[in-house]
Amino acid sequence: MSKRDEKIALYQEESKKLGLGLSDALIEKVTIGLGPSIYKRDSETVSCSQESELATVKKNFAQKKLGVTDEAAIDAAIKKVCEKMGSSNRNKYRALFYALLAKELGKESVYA
Repeated sequence: MSKRDEKIALYQEESKKLGLGLSDALIEKVTIGLGPSIYKRDSETVSCSQESELATVKKNFAQKKLGVTDEAAIDAAIKKVCEKMGSSNRNKYRALFYALLAKELGKESVYA
């Protein structure tokens, strides 16, 4: 099993444990789309308490990758994803965060 396959399996398991309701296929596609960032401890996770990081997620993922322009909708979706993943959860994996955000914004088709 490759390192990427191991990460995908880890994220799929974590999604089921948290009850996020994400499809394995979506998790796999988002993970592949993230490239080498999943192998670095700092870039593998998202911090909901760090405004600068959430601004980056908003700009680089929601607006550029997903093509969503409604900033209020993006902010609401990011807040909802942070709540869904749990404030006590220290491992908010970026792949799951992005997959959940795409689902929340109705943009899963970007990964179809």
